[in-house]
Amino acid sequence: MLSTVIIRVARRSIRQTLSSIALITVAASAAEPVPRNWVVDGVRREALVHVPVAAGEPAPLVFVFHGHGGTARNAARTFSIHTHWPEAVVVYPQGLNTPGRLTDPEGRKAGWQHGPGEQGDRDLKFFDAMRAELRRERAIDDARVYSTGHSNGGGFTYLLWAKRGDVLAAVAPSAAAARAARGELAPKPVMHLAGRRDELVKFAWQEETIRALRRLNSTREGVPWASNCTLYPSERGTPVVTFIHDGAHAFPREAPPLIVRFFREHQRPKSPRE
Repeated sequence: MLSTVIIRVARRSIRQTLSSIALITVAASAAEPVPRNWVVDGVRREALVHVPVAAGEPAPLVFVFHGHGGTARNAARTFSIHTHWPEAVVVYPQGLNTPGRLTDPEGRKAGWQHGPGEQGDRDLKFFDAMRAELRRERAIDDARVYSTGHSNGGGFTYLLWAKRGDVLAAVAPSAAAARAARGELAPKPVMHLAGRRDELVKFAWQEETIRALRRLNSTREGVPWASNCTLYPSERGTPVVTFIHDGAHAFPREAPPLIVRFFREHQRPKSPRE
């Protein structure tokens, strides 16, 4: 009888220990991103970077760009991609003071270049530097590199699609309109997030962007994909997903797991040279 009790206690202790180890592992894998810095054209650039604890298979790489006047820390908190996809390397870059097209014409707040050639392409070069160094440091799955961002960060994601689309598997801009370099976009899976009451980046502008994306990607009629989301399948294998919410210009709280789901569904086809 006593031996049976001892065995039960030992088993309970083992289960509790294993549960504690599992919780510690999960917590470690979703640890807060840490500051990193680069020097690009003589200018110090910064980002918060989450790197998975386990260094096994090549990891996906996700870039998350804050809006005009935002910060990398705020982007990490609101997008929180690293908590929804702890196996991915997730980068939250910090922008530099940038004149805004809709607000802040003096450029007193941080943001991203709006079009090709602006500010000496400083932010495109920053993207190149971050990606190159992370690929040198650990195994990155080049078929799974993604970009998302809100407002000015969403616009920069569209610019990345135009100018660095050959390295991106899919993109997910929020509250943005694809205007700069739209003619340079090649078909690619895209998820566009928009608020019907957005008075900054007008909803009508974003609707026009969505129509252009559907034409570019040769999509068919839409079907439900998730709450507030419509999937437009593509004959090219480059679907468009829209997340249309009733909010204004703010980034929707329900979006992060949906963005991660969309990214997980798409990989970049490898070229014959790879």
